[in-house]
Amino acid sequence: MVADALHAAHGDIDTDIVTLKTGGDRVTDRPIAEIGGKAVWTKELDRALLAGETDISVHSMKDVESERPDGLRITAMLERADVRDKLVGADTIDALPQGARVGTSSPRRAAQLQSIRPDLVPVSLRGNVATRLAKLEAGEADATLLAAAGLDRLGQSDVGHFIETDVMLPAAAQGAVGIDARSDDAAMQELLAAIDHKDTHDAVLVERAFILGLGGNCHSPVAALAVCDGAAIRMRMALYSEDGSGCLAEAAEFVRGDLDAPLLYATEMLERAPETIRSLFA
Repeated sequence: MVADALHAAHGDIDTDIVTLKTGGDRVTDRPIAEIGGKAVWTKELDRALLAGETDISVHSMKDVESERPDGLRITAMLERADVRDKLVGADTIDALPQGARVGTSSPRRAAQLQSIRPDLVPVSLRGNVATRLAKLEAGEADATLLAAAGLDRLGQSDVGHFIETDVMLPAAAQGAVGIDARSDDAAMQELLAAIDHKDTHDAVLVERAFILGLGGNCHSPVAALAVCDGAAIRMRMALYSEDGSGCLAEAAEFVRGDLDAPLLYATEMLERAPETIRSLFA
């Protein structure tokens, strides 16, 4: 997708896709939080980029740590895809049988599910989309949740049923593809500027600033979705206790380009949260 965008913007430009296998790809039998957090998806790509072995890295922004290593900068983002989650295994959450096992390795999704249906039982289900669907077929879970954007990009948009964002708010940066480049590579920064989708970039930066302000990690159930509206950015966000029994949901409006405000808002929101939530962000 990024190579195609660069070709469309610049015509005859040489691109070479270098596929790197990350720790998150290799270790699929343990939760992400237990094997190094979000860095398991990025550190191999960061090393190659900083070493000059690659010129850019392409990331699912949902999986990128809030703070990037010195010398690297998320320079551009493609237009955001569908931000919603999809339920596979039932038409709706309400339609799941009593005590159904729902496969997910996401603390956010697990907490949101139990907030809606306390009887549901989250079970760990990791791997790529094909692996998770195969595990579901094998009976390791009764249902699972997947990002609509990922299914669309794999040509599997017919799989699953949408869960609207007023039912389950997505993860921060869900559906966004970001492009990382070396901070001192002016030529690459200029090339990437032509494919940057400003509304996506500005909204995702606000969501990431909010997450940074929380000081959260992969154990922390949090959801956030920002939308650009002229010079303003409107964001809905929710913090959950681990089992979903506690939830603090709020909405706020920020000035586009002001990343200090959502960062500060996060710290103030944590102060308003009950201890069952606040302790997860310590």
